[in-house]
Amino acid sequence: MAEFKLFQQLERTFRGGPYRHRNSNLGNRIADYLYEDLYDLSESRKFVELVDSRRRVLNPKNASPGIHARRGDGSFGPPVPGIHPKSVTGFTIARGTTAEVEIGAEVKILAKAMIKQIDRVMNDLRSQASHFREKSPTALTVGIVAINFSDHYLSFEGTRQYPTDGSAGNPNPSQEAPKAELRLRAIQDGFDEFLQIGFRATNEPPYPFELVAPTRAREEYGSILVRLARAYDRRF
Repeated sequence: MAEFKLFQQLERTFRGGPYRHRNSNLGNRIADYLYEDLYDLSESRKFVELVDSRRRVLNPKNASPGIHARRGDGSFGPPVPGIHPKSVTGFTIARGTTAEVEIGAEVKILAKAMIKQIDRVMNDLRSQASHFREKSPTALTVGIVAINFSDHYLSFEGTRQYPTDGSAGNPNPSQEAPKAELRLRAIQDGFDEFLQIGFRATNEPPYPFELVAPTRAREEYGSILVRLARAYDRRF
């Protein structure tokens, strides 16, 4: 298999221009490719056939009629009867409103100030896994957290720029990333599958990006895809 599409989208998030952490659509865009990678893997014939026949779609709004739950970054399931799934250029899986969730994903990116926000991030992840199962008790849930290990970082708030300097009040990402990884292990059992991806990005020209341990990351993600495919066949 060629490079996983999810990793390609994570890289695009930081290359070619500044990453702005308040853009709520970034996690959605990364999560979309989980399902594309699962399709490309072809480990689950059932998954592929349901996608090809448009009996399963990706829900861009992650909202099911009549079910009130927190919005996640990506959910996959059967379309509401009577809707017409829509094709999206560059994607195999059609889009549409779903009646329930069969696979749900939540993506978080920790670029800087990780320990300051770690409690909120962990609570969001716990809540999302719970909400997916409120919609559909049998849903397969996936949590993905990308963690920056760069030795410095430049963030943006509107037109203002804030570089890290390594001080106690403004630590560089590499100073906090190992602690964030350890903290996040406490919630991984709340998901069927949970992946932490270490990367390095300074968020300044020329906007470099690299995975910390690319082989390990690809092996772990590939294993998750295989397990998801087999779990999908058993459960649905």
